[in-house]
Amino acid sequence: MKLGLNLSFAVKRWLEAERLAALVAGDLDTRYVQFTWDLVDPWWPEAQRDALASAYAQAFARAGVTVESSFGGLASYSYNHILAPTPELRDLGRQHLVRAIDMTAAMEVPVAGMPFGSFSADDAVDPGKRQEIYKTALDIYVGISRHAKARGLEMLMVEPVPLSTEFPSTAADALRLMHDLEGATDVPVRLNVDWGHAMFKPLFGDDATMEHWMTVCGEYIAAYHIQQTDGLYDRHWNFTHDGLVSPADLSAFWNRHKLKDQTFFLEVVYAFEEPDATVLSDMKAAMALLRSA
Repeated sequence: MKLGLNLSFAVKRWLEAERLAALVAGDLDTRYVQFTWDLVDPWWPEAQRDALASAYAQAFARAGVTVESSFGGLASYSYNHILAPTPELRDLGRQHLVRAIDMTAAMEVPVAGMPFGSFSADDAVDPGKRQEIYKTALDIYVGISRHAKARGLEMLMVEPVPLSTEFPSTAADALRLMHDLEGATDVPVRLNVDWGHAMFKPLFGDDATMEHWMTVCGEYIAAYHIQQTDGLYDRHWNFTHDGLVSPADLSAFWNRHKLKDQTFFLEVVYAFEEPDATVLSDMKAAMALLRSA
């Protein structure tokens, strides 16, 4: 398996660029990372934002670590973005991703991604309004792709999420989005599928398996978030925790589907109250388990 780390585990803990790069390369013996916007906010003033983000990218490069993509984190996920109920909010969502693309370009990282967006509670249960907003969002995203191309990015990624008020949530939704964008965007758009999202039983029932996602839209999956889950909530537990997924399952999946270019990014979200030493020890243990599979 090609293993990497989403840097979510480091948020509010290891903020110094050289320290984080050394920790990833040394303590966690990892060579591929996905940079989270929770470390550098795309909405910060451009000069300071890009200097900070570039410092991370340069520190990782010196440590022999490749930043494969940048991705929205918990802060970004709090907003509805281009599926929001008003034109003003949708435009702010557009600006958010455009600014993140600019930051990613400053890092000389080729890929940026985030969830597509969320409907409001009322719009989510109104089929006509959902379709109207969705069509508008597609046009917005095509425009964003032109900006990504102009800034030198090679790909955009969308993460499906386990909520019916968002899009895409199901594998069928994800396939529809890929088909609707294919040929219309200036850079390819692919999926970053999270194992915990795909295995969310309350929403997907018998289809809450990664095999289902591979059958429906596997050809469009460019990367994966891996996490331990119980299938009941979006847990983002580490693999030191009991749950539905084992490192052996991940290895078997990789081999069965003959994966090669994708990366399994471990995405763990710890309680802020968890001691730093405990987090680092847990991350070391989890990476050892994953490598042994």
